Amino acid sequence: MNVVIVGGGAGGMTAASRIRALKPEWDVKVFEATSFVSHAPCGIPYAIEFDFSSDELMYYKPEVFVKERGIDLHMNSRVVEVRKGRVVVEENGAPEEYEWDRLLIATGASPKMPDVDGRDLENIFTADLPPDADRIKKAAENAENVVVVGAGYVGIEMAEAFSAIGKKVTVIEMAQKPLPNFDPEIGEIVRKEMEKRVDLRLGEKLEAFEGKERVERVVTDKGEYEADLVIVGIGVKPNTELAEQIGAKIGETGAVEVSRRMETSVKDVYAAGDVAEVEHMITGKKVWIPLAPPGNKMGYVAGVNMTGGNMEFPGVLGTQITKFFDLQIGKTGLTEREAQNEGFNVKSAFITANTKVHYYPGATKTFIKAVKDIETNRILGAQIAGYEMVSMRTNAFAIAIQAHLTTRDLFFSDLVYAPPFTPIWDPVTVAARVLKF
Repeated sequence: MNVVIVGGGAGGMTAASRIRALKPEWDVKVFEATSFVSHAPCGIPYAIEFDFSSDELMYYKPEVFVKERGIDLHMNSRVVEVRKGRVVVEENGAPEEYEWDRLLIATGASPKMPDVDGRDLENIFTADLPPDADRIKKAAENAENVVVVGAGYVGIEMAEAFSAIGKKVTVIEMAQKPLPNFDPEIGEIVRKEMEKRVDLRLGEKLEAFEGKERVERVVTDKGEYEADLVIVGIGVKPNTELAEQIGAKIGETGAVEVSRRMETSVKDVYAAGDVAEVEHMITGKKVWIPLAPPGNKMGYVAGVNMTGGNMEFPGVLGTQITKFFDLQIGKTGLTEREAQNEGFNVKSAFITANTKVHYYPGATKTFIKAVKDIETNRILGAQIAGYEMVSMRTNAFAIAIQAHLTTRDLFFSDLVYAPPFTPIWDPVTVAARVLKF
């Protein structure tokens, strides 16, 4: 059996590894357009902040997949055409054709660029692939003024990175708060924290980049800002071109439509990772939330099913976390606005709680916005901002939501307690109590 996998990122390499483990006699070829596999683009801001090589952004080196797992890995090999039973690949300066019996499209997603004048000037970057980290670091050597367009996850993390290495940072966001996909209470906490470190410009629309050869200014509808270097973080789009070429159906989200088995609408063609849409565990609707953990799991499920197994991917909650210096910000499930838009009759609670008992040194505040369905008391979502253990508490809510727990269930959950770690009434428990049951 000949298996071809297009894309050597998280989903593709996980699938390839699973197929080789289950069917070691099969021929598994992976075509990756870059010189990086199993890479972690989410680490690009930290490569800038802590000055480590982009090579460190590969979880596993290529030789692990080739020598230890027996995968026929083709790097710097771009698939340019997909048709039934064949792929055409540009490698070594010439097109080559390869046969496939089963195909996985794991082409990921690419950053969006604004359609404004000056977008092609030098020193305007997105955070897409690990080599971008090296290019950005080189450009930053002679940069004093850095402008970040967008205050989502990439924007916040890039703003931290450049502020931490001593650059003057301006962040431009079209919405009225940073992290626009969070509710206002959490957005306000993030705003206050960011304004301590950067020039945060909210409610401003990008209009143009200006300069001769390199960018020199960023122009919005409310002002102009000096810029030696610009980072654009305004979202990403799925790379569906090859899927469309072979006739795979594209879903309402704009990503490839797949079954829970990661099958596309074309027989023997699968899709996984950031290129594919999946179900939301609460609403049951198709969503496109490109994140690394589900991308890996989607690849695992695809690999199992491509070998004849039967495994389903249950969906996502959109559980995620980021930080701006010491402030950690996590989210899982639906925000209050999202839940209302989905037709739920909701009650929300916003609480402030200590992270440790009052007498233990180093206690900080944690802020939780939690949402429940009034009819069933089922927890629908949570957003958390704080200075320690935000990931643990976000994960607790994620498990509670996935398990369909009610506020009563969460209130009586047997959570840990010890003075160095948490108060007797953990903030998660307090949130459940305030929501009532």
